[in-house]
Amino acid sequence: MEEIMKVDTVEQYNELFGFQTRHPQVGMVDFDKPESQGNYRMTVGFYGIFLKETKGCIINYGKSSYDFDDKTVVSFAPGQTVGYTRIGGMLPKSVGLLFHPDFIRGTSLGQKIKRYTFFSYEANEALHLSADERMVVHNCLAIIRTELQHAIDRHTKGLICTNIELLLDYCMRFYERQFVTRQDMNLDVLGRFEKLIDEYLDSDITLKDGVPSVQYFADKVCLSPNYFGDLVKKETGKSAKEYIQLKMLNVAKEELLHPEKSITEVAAKLGFQYPQHFVRFFKRYEGITPSQYRQAN
Repeated sequence: MEEIMKVDTVEQYNELFGFQTRHPQVGMVDFDKPESQGNYRMTVGFYGIFLKETKGCIINYGKSSYDFDDKTVVSFAPGQTVGYTRIGGMLPKSVGLLFHPDFIRGTSLGQKIKRYTFFSYEANEALHLSADERMVVHNCLAIIRTELQHAIDRHTKGLICTNIELLLDYCMRFYERQFVTRQDMNLDVLGRFEKLIDEYLDSDITLKDGVPSVQYFADKVCLSPNYFGDLVKKETGKSAKEYIQLKMLNVAKEELLHPEKSITEVAAKLGFQYPQHFVRFFKRYEGITPSQYRQAN
């Protein structure tokens, strides 16, 4: 079995690959020399965002691979397992920005970091850049690199965090562009999602697995929950959870029109283990209880 290393800090990462540490909690790394290469798997304790320039290597996490290999951005978050595989006969070129969660604690970036959902995307959901977008990413990284080469002073943390935040905001914009340019693919995913919800609610799966979850449908369409959720939100204006719950609500209304079915039976069909949970769910959306809805209709 392949050994998985545990690398908790940016400094440990630099020592492992022979990079210079200019700041113990944030750093830039360049994989463009033969001596800096190798195959590895590690669980990290920091954030990382890599711009791959060539097809000389595969950077991924989990069990996924890119659907497009060069000119891509891939990112990872603390606690994820990262892999790096060298492709024989090719010299890879990639640049990475690493920063520890302690570095951004108490900053604007620290407060916003959970909004950057792409840190939990799978590797096959990497961001593919145009030439202009690649230039923007390079410029942001260059500013951060320049600041790291400056002696640490009272401005260092603020300036670096501000520019990391700027870089991540641009990545969010570029991902939104990518959702648009892949609209045909996205609509195919939505069509499958719609069909899967119908199949789930029309079958006995609810009796075994309970209320349908975003994770369940993301797995079925082979996407990470975050990427899947962002795709659904972009295309429908609703979160994946809201979309599922509105479908459940429509099914509930249809079922309640059959007087021979008890509230408990309707609740069970939708995956609710306890009828009172179904009652709360229904009232939250409709403003009335299932019994009141049935009487009114």
